This record gives sequence, structure tokens and C-alpha cells, in this order.
Amino acid sequence: MSILVTGATGFIGRYVCAALTSQGQQVIAMMRRPEELASLRASVKQFGGDPHLLNAVHGDLDLSKLGITESLPALSAVIHLGARFAWGMSHQAAHQTNVVGALSVADLASAHHCRFILITGFMLENISHLARIGIDINQPRATQWQKVYRRTGGYEASKLEAAIRVREYCLEKNIELVEVQPATVAGHSQTGDLDIAQPLYSLIDNVATGRLAMVPGSPAHWLPLIPVDVLADIIAAACSADTPPVRILALDKHTPNLQPMLAVVAKSLRKRAPQQYLPVALLRFLLRIPGMQTLMRTSIEALDFIQTTRFDTDITTAFMQQHNIVMPNINQVIINSSERYRT
Repeated sequence: MSILVTGATGFIGRYVCAALTSQGQQVIAMMRRPEELASLRASVKQFGGDPHLLNAVHGDLDLSKLGITESLPALSAVIHLGARFAWGMSHQAAHQTNVVGALSVADLASAHHCRFILITGFMLENISHLARIGIDINQPRATQWQKVYRRTGGYEASKLEAAIRVREYCLEKNIELVEVQPATVAGHSQTGDLDIAQPLYSLIDNVATGRLAMVPGSPAHWLPLIPVDVLADIIAAACSADTPPVRILALDKHTPNLQPMLAVVAKSLRKRAPQQYLPVALLRFLLRIPGMQTLMRTSIEALDFIQTTRFDTDITTAFMQQHNIVMPNINQVIINSSERYRT
């Protein structure tokens, strides 16, 4: 049997394909441009996977029934990593790809009577934040999504809406759903490989270029992290586990608070670390000034991820121990990511 992966060509997706194929799993990457399979296979080989176990099928989250016209083999699992990502996305574009597209992928899993691995985000476990933006997790159907989109922006609102609607759909259709909820993705634990689209890369870049003169938030604020290779191993294990948890919060609770984390980055880059704090509310106000988001290379939409909430990761820790997945020292991961940036 095979595992179908959406978003396989993305930063996380390439590591997931490598993790799966290294375990002998047959993987089918759903790609808008299957002719680029050779490039994906090269990445998978570089990351320790078996490129011979990787094939592709044409598909697109924006098309009806994903635009898949080829016959698929029997699937043992479907992993949904694909999403449209950009700050400042319109409600319509974000909803079409990230919500309607996710439901189409769930429908594919239903047709194959297989496990559905949905990659969402750790903010779904921040109940107080959800309440502030208008989502009652106990009564999600009462959500006025137009207001949520206005408050959080298209990307984050669509990811939250997709998760909630997919949960309801899977319950209705009796689809086995496993939800993996990653924190902000850090670089590879050994190589420091980090995609430039990741928020941590932007923080490192801002420290390197001297744009980050003050620390957003307070001494209690942090940006929870998860190394990309650990996340890939968790997703792969969620496919093969006999009875995986319904939700797996992929987050290293030992991630340092934001100022100490920036100090680690600054030391690695041989730069001066910011010491003074800038309240998030004031930073949000400043970023509303025309041109400031571009100048500071920071989006208002990204500020919600810097927070003071702490999370219970006991279920994740037990799952990782069961599958021999080791969480590396997160400070070393930050150092490796920063040093990779320098090169």
C-alpha cells in the first residue's frame, strides 16, 4: 500500500517523504507539476530517504476532486501538508485552497478508507487565544468566520477553519483522523537546514541585519519551536502507529523564551542581542503604519504566534518515546539554524 502526501515539495514535505521512504514506505507525492519529480527525489535522497520509493501524481488543491485523473493504488494513509501560505492573503483565496482543499483531501481519504493525517498548528491548543478571536472550541459552528478572518488574517484563519471543518467532516464520515499540530518549524537538528519562508528564518535574518532593535513582547513571551526532522519523524510515525493519539502537539516545551532565544541567535551570528522589550500591542500599532511591515520585514499576522501560553506535551512525549523519536537540545538546534544562515 502507498501513502499519498500533499505539499510534498515544501520544506516539511521533503523531509516527510524522506522519513517515510527511509522506512520502506511507498510514497505518492501529489504535485501540480509532476515533471519536477526528479528534483523532489534528489532532495529525498539527500535527506536520507529512498528516491526509488517515491512517485508522483498530478493534483491541485484548488481543483474539483483535487484534479486527480489517474487511478491511484490502495492507500494506507493520506498526509495533508499542502496549503497556500502568504501574509495578507484575501479571505477568498485562503478559504478556497486551505479550507475547501483540505476537505477535498479528507474526501480522498474517505474514498480509500484510510487514515487521514492532517497537519494543522499549535495555536489550536491555545484556547484563550481562540476565544479572543471569536472561536468557541466547544461550539465551533457558532463561529462568525468573517470576523475571525478580519482579526487574524487569511492564512491563520483559514488554517483554523480547515481544522475545525475537517474534524466535523471526519466525524460525520467515520474517517480515522490524526491531527499533528506543529509549533513554529526550526531547522534540521543536525544540519540547521531552514527554509527562508519560515518565521524563525525571518527572526534570524532580522538579528543578522540589525533590524530587530527590541524584543517583541515581554520576558514571558516565547515562540515555541519544533525541529523539521523531528516533525517529519512524528508525522511518519502517525501513519504507521497502531493507535496514534487523535491529536499530537509537535512542540518542544524547552524552547527558551524569546529574548534568550534571540541571544543564542545573536551569539552564533556574532551580533548584539536586543535587550529591551517592545509591547506586542505597541508593535502591532507601529506595523499598521504604511510601509512599516515591509521595512521591518515583519507581518502583523505573525505576532499572534509570539505568546505567553504554555502547553501540555505529555501525550506527544509518550508517543515519541514509543516510536524512539528523540527531541534534540533545542538551543543547539537554534545554533545550527543560525550557523546555517551564515553560510
